[in-house]
Amino acid sequence: MAMRIDAHQHFWDPARNRYGWMSGLKGEAARRLDRPVLPAELAPILAHHRIDKTLLVQAAPSEAEGDFLLSLAEQHEFIAGAVVWLDLESVSFEGKLDALRANPKFLGIRPMIQDIEDPGWMLGPNVKRAFAALEERGVCFDFLIKPHQLPATLEILDEFSELRAVVDHLAKPNIAARELAPWDSFMERVAAHANVYCKLSGMITEADHAHWSPKDLAPYIQHVVGCFGPERCMFGSDWPVCTLAGSYEQVLSALEQALVPLELGAASRQRIFGGSAEAFYRLQAPSPSRRGAL
Repeated sequence: MAMRIDAHQHFWDPARNRYGWMSGLKGEAARRLDRPVLPAELAPILAHHRIDKTLLVQAAPSEAEGDFLLSLAEQHEFIAGAVVWLDLESVSFEGKLDALRANPKFLGIRPMIQDIEDPGWMLGPNVKRAFAALEERGVCFDFLIKPHQLPATLEILDEFSELRAVVDHLAKPNIAARELAPWDSFMERVAAHANVYCKLSGMITEADHAHWSPKDLAPYIQHVVGCFGPERCMFGSDWPVCTLAGSYEQVLSALEQALVPLELGAASRQRIFGGSAEAFYRLQAPSPSRRGAL
């Protein structure tokens, strides 16, 4: 039986790291997110929705946080591994990357590019050296970007044509304003790189938090699946960030509804809900006796 995988979720403990992006949270948003969020809270939700594995992704730019996430992955069977942060501009990037590669729960690298003001930051010589190291070693890279950073992303993908890359959250289109262009054409160009995947994640928090509906997400989901194909798209809940706008169940249901008009076969749906993540991150299937153990 094929694995069902959530390719993008987070855990954190603000007592360990104050997460700069949390500093502006107030009221209900602070109550939902500015608190410890750990595996025991997610496990029953995964069991209810028959999710076998999750991929843990960093939410703070620190190496200590990466160590913490990797330790959680080692302790909990349902966490397939972690995508962590490293400073791409550091002169010791290659050495630290090689040390991480020795950990079987290490899945890849994600800098928080969306928070960097310079849209050309990725094109700097030190960052390019890091991309070269990632490409040479076949390490997976998550692009956490916004639409205005897609031109620089394309330059990187053109120069490092063998980079194993995935675009997080569809590159965060402005769903609340129902903007498709020029995001849609840039995503078509990204999808032309056969080694690049896309996460169907993080969408309801780009929509109107209080009034979104699955219909608001459908044009973006259908465009991406049309460009990348189901074999390079993967479901991600972005839990618990998604709870700012809806529940895990609502995220999953919205994606399911958006896929209906595409009339995908069982194999294509399995790619989106597990197979693509398994292939991209080179995950190992659980043994029958451990399947579903949370």
